[in-house]
Amino acid sequence: MRFSSKFEIKRCRWTIWLLLMCTVQISAQPAPAEEENIPYLVTFGAQADRSWGDDDFCQIFFIRIPTTQKEPIYIRVFDPDTGGELDEGKGDFNTKVRFSVYGGKGCYTNPDAQNVDPVGNYNSGNLLASKSFGESNRYNNNWYSFGPFNPLEGEYVEKLDGQVFKIIAQGEAGDDGNLYSYFLSTMSKENHEVDGGNLFTYEYTFRLSNNQNNVSQIYPYIDDRTISVKISNFDWDNDGFIRIVSVAKNGELCPVSGEDNWIEREFKIVEEEKDTSMEIQFIKNRNQKINNNNVVLTVQNQYGEMLPFFVIPIGGVPVYNAKIRMRVIER
Repeated sequence: MRFSSKFEIKRCRWTIWLLLMCTVQISAQPAPAEEENIPYLVTFGAQADRSWGDDDFCQIFFIRIPTTQKEPIYIRVFDPDTGGELDEGKGDFNTKVRFSVYGGKGCYTNPDAQNVDPVGNYNSGNLLASKSFGESNRYNNNWYSFGPFNPLEGEYVEKLDGQVFKIIAQGEAGDDGNLYSYFLSTMSKENHEVDGGNLFTYEYTFRLSNNQNNVSQIYPYIDDRTISVKISNFDWDNDGFIRIVSVAKNGELCPVSGEDNWIEREFKIVEEEKDTSMEIQFIKNRNQKINNNNVVLTVQNQYGEMLPFFVIPIGGVPVYNAKIRMRVIER
């Protein structure tokens, strides 16, 4: 295929992205997704010790709404308050976490919003709704719904062919861990999926299962500009090992971090891995039981740009192709 201009090349790349979005089987929009096998997201209070597994006490998720969605949407939070059986206390519960929903211009496209550190204008866009949750039993094992939001209140992003909203969970005070999850819904009191919707983040902070037989996985998307990735993890706490699976990688291992520190490894990306999702697997320690392990993970390309984790992997879950691997060896 020949292109007469840079514009046509760019348009072709976006077309590939949209085709990949359309090939994903959409069943629901929870975060974490059922297929990820991750119990909960976690955000600690602003005075927490980082060694408990949260590096910056802030987590940003983006919500992609397809242009075909005309009816209002809701962003639902499960167990948003602290002090319940799901949450991780350090003595008496004293933590407040604020959940804020943003839309409008710059909500997603502002570079600070896609950074993994909550600095600069990371809370860009129009503030649509916000609520702080402290120690309470009102929403223990229950849902709180933000909305309704008109899909047009999001920021239109051509590459994603949809409107994008942003939800920020930020620890305001205290030193406890707030465990929660999200669901993108068309209803305020029920979880009813938005056809074609998806959620994604650039820094995934989550709780691993206490079950030693559990394997969790998350899915960074590797675009066509990427020739290498740097995978970083924080505060792994000797809880087993982390491995990488893709169409060309069959379980390559990542180094794992100790308490309150980051560790990273660079992986080369071959042509066949571009425009696919990679699977990062978390295999629990089978010899020593590690409970309540909270982990942070990021992926960046050779330019230092962060790559997104979609809860519904773009292009589907990757399957290793031995023929691709053999061809790489022969080069």
